[in-house]
Amino acid sequence: MSATHIYLSLIPQALIGSMLEPTAFGRYYAVGTRTHARGEAIFFEVDPAQLPEGEFPLEMLSRRCVAKPDGSPKKSVYLAIYRVLSRIPVAALGKLYLVTRNGRTLALDRAEYVSEPGPRAHLYQEFCPIDPMVASLLEPLEFCRAITDPARPVHVPRIVFSQLALRGLAKDPAHGLANDLPYPNLAHLRDVLTDLLAGAGKNSKLVLKQVNDGVFYRTIRGGFYVGDQQNFAFYRFPSVAELEAHHFSWWRSAQTPNLDV
Repeated sequence: MSATHIYLSLIPQALIGSMLEPTAFGRYYAVGTRTHARGEAIFFEVDPAQLPEGEFPLEMLSRRCVAKPDGSPKKSVYLAIYRVLSRIPVAALGKLYLVTRNGRTLALDRAEYVSEPGPRAHLYQEFCPIDPMVASLLEPLEFCRAITDPARPVHVPRIVFSQLALRGLAKDPAHGLANDLPYPNLAHLRDVLTDLLAGAGKNSKLVLKQVNDGVFYRTIRGGFYVGDQQNFAFYRFPSVAELEAHHFSWWRSAQTPNLDV
């Protein structure tokens, strides 16, 4: 009998029980019968032993997350869809899975986080519980602490985000080469970065209120981050050389999201 897995989906935010292994769940969630709204999917595997007692209806799993009469596995049982990330301790989060529009899944492990030297501009894509694109002078750990600071009028209890490449715009946004960066309205991004580096007072500025173009997998720099005021975890994204050598099918799919591969 298949084991039951618990997954925390980020887009959309949901806690889901499933009899599918992560790779099969990623394929189902991105291109299966419940097609993902944006195409890509991102989810953590969750350790149920580290979930707060009574916070989620885990007892449902023994009744509903069972094989069908024909023996096929139960694909999904929704346990929560509201304020899910804020109720799951960072310690309960296992591997992070990145799924392309075509259902290819890449697993990321936690890695040691090393603070990035500054000053320089950063570009972050937030995923949960909010999903704007933000430019900032703060390195990832500082950015996490700032956006989850309850003393600030605008904050969230916990955040998941990735860092995106800026190429030549990181230090010279006005004249630096953008090369093949796919972000919408590059002229606006240049203006935002120029204001930040000029020291106008703010250390972070909104670039897009909501990212509608999916996940910019091919421009991820560093990796993915999840944390709050006390806890922080880093999931390193492989280099291009590593992706081409060990995860070629996923990498090809991530760069050609509309191609059936």
